[in-house]
Amino acid sequence: MPKDIYIIDGARTPFLKSRNRPGPFSASDLATAAGKALLVRQPFAPSELDEVILGCAAPSVDEVNIGRVAALRMGCGEKVPGWTVMRNCASGMQALDSAVANMLAGRSNLVLAGGVDALSRVPLLYSDAMVLWFSYFMAAKTPLAKAAMFLKLKPRQLLAPIIGIMKGLTDPYVGLLMGQTAENVAYRFGIDRRQMDEFAARSHAQVIRAQESGVLNEAHDGMAAEIVPVYDDKGNLYKDDDGVRRDSTAENLAKLKPFFDRKYGNVTAGNSSQITDGAVWLMLATEDAVKRHALNPVGRIVDSQWAGLDPAQMGLGPVHAATPILKRHGLGLNDLDAWEINEAFAAQVLGCLAAWREDKYCREQLGLGGALGDLDPEKLNADGGAIALGHPVGASGARIVLHLLHTLRRGKGRRGIASICIGGGLGGAMLVETV
Repeated sequence: MPKDIYIIDGARTPFLKSRNRPGPFSASDLATAAGKALLVRQPFAPSELDEVILGCAAPSVDEVNIGRVAALRMGCGEKVPGWTVMRNCASGMQALDSAVANMLAGRSNLVLAGGVDALSRVPLLYSDAMVLWFSYFMAAKTPLAKAAMFLKLKPRQLLAPIIGIMKGLTDPYVGLLMGQTAENVAYRFGIDRRQMDEFAARSHAQVIRAQESGVLNEAHDGMAAEIVPVYDDKGNLYKDDDGVRRDSTAENLAKLKPFFDRKYGNVTAGNSSQITDGAVWLMLATEDAVKRHALNPVGRIVDSQWAGLDPAQMGLGPVHAATPILKRHGLGLNDLDAWEINEAFAAQVLGCLAAWREDKYCREQLGLGGALGDLDPEKLNADGGAIALGHPVGASGARIVLHLLHTLRRGKGRRGIASICIGGGLGGAMLVETV
């Protein structure tokens, strides 16, 4: 990049697992809570921001431009533009990249960017047939005509709504659920059920270790706490990610039935990411803003990349996005000190590792001279990932960038890549460094 883009600070809410009912917070509630906690730590007023950019994959209909809603609710004032971006699972990373683009172009110097989703609040939908029934019912002129409409109402249409989250997690081009694309990746690279469950168990164990050590909730190494607690309107406190399970061993996970391919599959709810609510923000600044406000950067965004691939194997997106960054900077997989690859599915992350190991894939799909080799597992997702934490789709791309920086600052090194697969056959990656 022609000039440095610094990360000044970052914060997120706890990631709260969906319990098959609307969660306690709307998406803008979560974004506002995390944003206010982050802004109060800064030596400048919220009104001094140049813009607010928020990624969100499933905004509520009453806050579609949720970036603007959050900016106003956080007290940024009417003159600070707030806007929303959407790139499915990487919406939060896209917000960061959009901020970087505007800063490099000279349009902004101080930007609050991040991501949010409250997936527990994705609505149930009526079918087209039910919507037509309502339309005809409202058009009926007389009480008798309206009563006659009830004779045409099929109870099944009324009692079998479309589950919005399932619709959203289905690729409209290839017609596959995201979990079915993970099955495709597993089949391609021969990844079996035991490998998936062991990876999922590792994710839970690492999150538990991180929670017990306090690295998620406490300040360390020049960085403020990653997680800020939130309170609901009844005064209940939420201070920790609540999707992690201590009983998620490989043996217990093996008892779960496949969900996406019930006859032949291996992808289960236990080795997939959880449906979750959460928000993440990062404060970005140019050199000019750093000097003007006497800021203390903790890292910088060095490079980023987006890539496209077969939507039916979208889980390999991190490979396609991260590899060009490695090539540009003359790096091997293990030249980096830490990696964050979002855990949409255990099969998907394992598939990425397998793709880098396979000579044929690297030659034919990535244009390399041969396999990149094995990524050191100790460098990957040091504190677990979305299988245990959850995957609030719009927030995850920003979370992995923020957490990667925390990992590096804890003494894990200086340089790392955060990468994410994206529904629709895309991948995103960011190279960050500590300062």
